[in-house]
Amino acid sequence: MGKIADTIISIEKSKTSKIAQVDFDNLAFGSVYSDHMLVCDYKNGAWEVPKIVPYGPLMLNPSAKIFHYGQSIFEGMKAYKDAKEDIYLFRPLDNHKRFNISAKRMAIPEIPENYFIDGLKALLKLEEQWIPTKEGSSMYIRPFMFASGEGFHASPANEYKFMICLAPSGAYFAGKVKVLIEETYSRSANGGVGYAKAGGNYAGQFYPTQLAIEKGYNQVIWTDDVHHENIEEAGAMNIFIRINDTLITAPTSDRILDGITRKSIIDIALDENIKVEVRTITVSEVVEAAKKGTLKEMFGAGTAAVISPISTFGHRGTDYDLPELENSYASIFKKKITDIQYNKTEDKFGWRVKI
Repeated sequence: MGKIADTIISIEKSKTSKIAQVDFDNLAFGSVYSDHMLVCDYKNGAWEVPKIVPYGPLMLNPSAKIFHYGQSIFEGMKAYKDAKEDIYLFRPLDNHKRFNISAKRMAIPEIPENYFIDGLKALLKLEEQWIPTKEGSSMYIRPFMFASGEGFHASPANEYKFMICLAPSGAYFAGKVKVLIEETYSRSANGGVGYAKAGGNYAGQFYPTQLAIEKGYNQVIWTDDVHHENIEEAGAMNIFIRINDTLITAPTSDRILDGITRKSIIDIALDENIKVEVRTITVSEVVEAAKKGTLKEMFGAGTAAVISPISTFGHRGTDYDLPELENSYASIFKKKITDIQYNKTEDKFGWRVKI
């Protein structure tokens, strides 16, 4: 049994383990799943006792509202092992806070902090042997919540399911990416749900991204929904732009996710005396900087890759290549963050949480 404050978590252990079948030296990202998962149901206006059970399929009725009205949210997190095989999380309270912000926006009941944090810790302790130790590898963590209550009427469900699943994953080497500035489709709009990690936000990105891929790009850069003049995000990540030695990123809003990696980069940059501007940046400003040679770097920031450098961006039929830099800001930030995550350096920010 596990303990969450005054709540006992029931643990049903799997009779067999899949771990012997896993090649931990060649893990893809997010495609191998550990033996157990955490499940907690919301019924009769309250959250029930969380359970850790063997990983497996769910039983849902066709009338479950998730299938019809899309009440679904998620988070992305990782757990890390250091050289001594101690286990750490990175800013988990920020994930919990954002999870509940998403839940509120999608009319889903918020999950208590102890259910989220202590439930995750109990699951990680049970699955400790599943956390990879190879350089750059980690345990990808997917907390999610969706409407399990039934009904075809367009209204919030009366029942929900909160779950956490674990996926041991190898290093996420996306390489440098070629992106297209999007001027037709929008990721989100003012007053919408762009700041929430709602499943539909990501489904809506797939088609425009597919069109960009067909043109030879890897991803899109999202612009504002009205005039398509302002840079907002890069694919499913926040975006940073370096002009000369100044780092620029868009402010968070109804349309832009409050990324945890984004916040970490800003704090590290300030600590390193790198000039940071959190402001609106226009497409024309970026194009002009590229033409002048003052555009030094562009990169996406998110949990999976930490930093994803952009090598080229396309705009209205023209491709603009970015320079190859030694000691790029992207490489500095990635090393600073991952050194904290893997307990290789002092954590002056208090982000690392030991399990």
